[in-house]
Amino acid sequence: MKLQFSIFTKLLIIQYLSILCVSQDFDFFYFVQQWPGSYCDTKQSCCYPKSGKPAADFGIHGLWPEYKDGSYPSNCDPDSVFEKSQISDLISDLRQNWPTLSCPSNDGTKFWTHEWVKHGTCAESELDQREYFEAALKLKEKANLLQALKNAGIKPDDGFYELESIKAAIKEATGFTPGIECNVDLEHNSQLYQIYMCVDTSASEFIQCPKQPKKKCASTVQFPRF
Repeated sequence: MKLQFSIFTKLLIIQYLSILCVSQDFDFFYFVQQWPGSYCDTKQSCCYPKSGKPAADFGIHGLWPEYKDGSYPSNCDPDSVFEKSQISDLISDLRQNWPTLSCPSNDGTKFWTHEWVKHGTCAESELDQREYFEAALKLKEKANLLQALKNAGIKPDDGFYELESIKAAIKEATGFTPGIECNVDLEHNSQLYQIYMCVDTSASEFIQCPKQPKKKCASTVQFPRF
């Protein structure tokens, strides 16, 4: 009986340590923002959140722990559930800056829950739940992507812009070259969809990307209205 108990205890300890190691072991974050006009301008369409149509601005998609080899941890702590009460004073900012566009229309809680459970739990060695969401909000304000693009004459006017000009405008504003992800609309136009910035493990400073995301875009992309 003692032998069985000892083995069982050791297995529990190993399991706990493996979860702990996974949650602590990452090299950097991808901070990902998406353009709502591109999200909605596909055959999957979109639904505005219950709070109404979001502002015509980039919205946060997520803050994702990553490894330098291109892989990433996920769902690192099954015991760490999303608790809305921990971020109650951030809800207004989250609705504005981290809105959901999924259908059916909802209040965003499902989206934030998914991001915390899949990605946030893998950064718990650095950030608790409140710090995780607060860090993402601060990074969005710091990047100010739409203004960076407008300063370079790149506007969401359904026009087409050189991909390298978009990257250069963001580098000029932030100091670092972003990763760009595009989607394709119903007319087969390549559209500016998501922008990836790399961030240090404290989630406070932009850094040069150790690994750029492997995303394909045309050399000229559309910046659709929203």
